[in-house]
Amino acid sequence: MYQYVDQQFDEVDFSRKDLRDGELTRCTFVRCRFIGTSLEEMTTAACRFVECDFTAAHLNASMHTESAFENCIFHDANLFVSKFTACKMTGSDFTKARLDGITIHKGDWSYTNLRSADLTKQDLRGIRLVEADLTGANLEKADLRNAELTRTQFTKAKLKGADLRGAEVDGVDFRSFSVEGARMDSTQAADFMRAYGAKVD
Repeated sequence: MYQYVDQQFDEVDFSRKDLRDGELTRCTFVRCRFIGTSLEEMTTAACRFVECDFTAAHLNASMHTESAFENCIFHDANLFVSKFTACKMTGSDFTKARLDGITIHKGDWSYTNLRSADLTKQDLRGIRLVEADLTGANLEKADLRNAELTRTQFTKAKLKGADLRGAEVDGVDFRSFSVEGARMDSTQAADFMRAYGAKVD
């Protein structure tokens, strides 16, 4: 086990290293590489990762609290049963990442690429997903109450059984996906009807 506190790393290559069970507190990583790195069960608190590459990294059972992963790459990364609490993930790319069992508690996931992500039954209450790309994602039975979904892309996403009540849905194209079985409040229902040309008084 290792601990880093208040450390700064710029353009350091940690690829394929064994960094399991570590504790990072208030550390900053700028354009660092973690390609294929073992990061299982590591924890971060108030850390910042900027434009870092986590391609094929193993983040299984890792825990992150109030950390920021800005414009990071998580292609093919394994995030099985990882937990992100009040984290800022803006602009990060999760193409083909394994998200089974992930826990997301609030936080800002705006502008992220979550295309085809499996977020079935996820508790996403209060999360920010402004302009996030959820094309083809599975959000069946997900709880999106009070989430900020302004201009979020849901093309061909699955939302059967999802709860959207109280969520901000300005700019969402309701014609690009099916809302069959999803729960909406009256304001959202009116937005849905307007998307299909209805006049709602």
